[in-house]
Amino acid sequence: MVEYNFGSLALILFIIAIVFIAKTINVVPQQHAWVVERLGKYHATLGPGLNIVLPFIDRIAYKHILKEIPLDVPPQVCITRDNTQLTVDGILYFQVTDAMRASYGSSNYVAAITQLAQTTLRSVIGKMELDKTFEERDHINTSIVNAIDESAANWGVKVLRYEIKDLTPPKEILHAMQAQITAEREKRALIAASEGRKQEQINIATGEREASIAKSEGEKQASINRAQGQASAILSIAEASAEAIRKTAAAIQSPGGSDAVNLKVAEQYVSAFAHLAKTNNSIIIPANMGDISGLIATAMQVVKTQK
Repeated sequence: MVEYNFGSLALILFIIAIVFIAKTINVVPQQHAWVVERLGKYHATLGPGLNIVLPFIDRIAYKHILKEIPLDVPPQVCITRDNTQLTVDGILYFQVTDAMRASYGSSNYVAAITQLAQTTLRSVIGKMELDKTFEERDHINTSIVNAIDESAANWGVKVLRYEIKDLTPPKEILHAMQAQITAEREKRALIAASEGRKQEQINIATGEREASIAKSEGEKQASINRAQGQASAILSIAEASAEAIRKTAAAIQSPGGSDAVNLKVAEQYVSAFAHLAKTNNSIIIPANMGDISGLIATAMQVVKTQK
């Protein structure tokens, strides 16, 4: 009976020793921080690795993860500056930087960050018009991070960034925006078409003007060429006439030249009257018939002389 009691006592002592060792030695994982309280009061923060505490006196009160944590902020309805409802859905990224403050600074720092993100988002959206909310996402994200980070510092939390996942206006606003976009695109298409027609007309007018200029330049050059040709022809005729006159004058000055001239004049005189007699029904007789006989006599005398 005594041996049985001794064995039971040894087993109890062994169990107590195991419990004592388990309570004394604590292994903290990497990127974790454990807060230790001694007799109900904050004592220390255990870092990663092997840590020894006093069993039954010290207690692991809080365990925190020091990694970056994504927090899904529930969607909420915000009112823009132009009184338009807008449902905003976002996600917040934060990290515990001070385990002691995260344990005692707030009863629930996750809920506090969530509520603060929602209220700040409503405030920022309320200062902007609907169209600007789609264009100023970066500004909204930065404003929310700055507002939350200032308050979260007392909770031992660092807010890293906030990202808007979705901005959803009411269906009526969506239809109106779609109609506006369609109208704007049609307007740009009409402007582009009119600009094309304008450019086409300009090109046609420019082409016609250049063609007219080229045509007029061609006509001008042709006229110049014709004038130069006519001038050259007139000059050649004048030179030929002058040369003929010089030769005629030289021939007249030579022996028998005057007689030849008189004979030629008589022949032309007679030929002219003969031509008139053929082409007219009336007979034209010179007023002084003696002129003809005189011319003929002179011509015959010249012929005889030449013979």
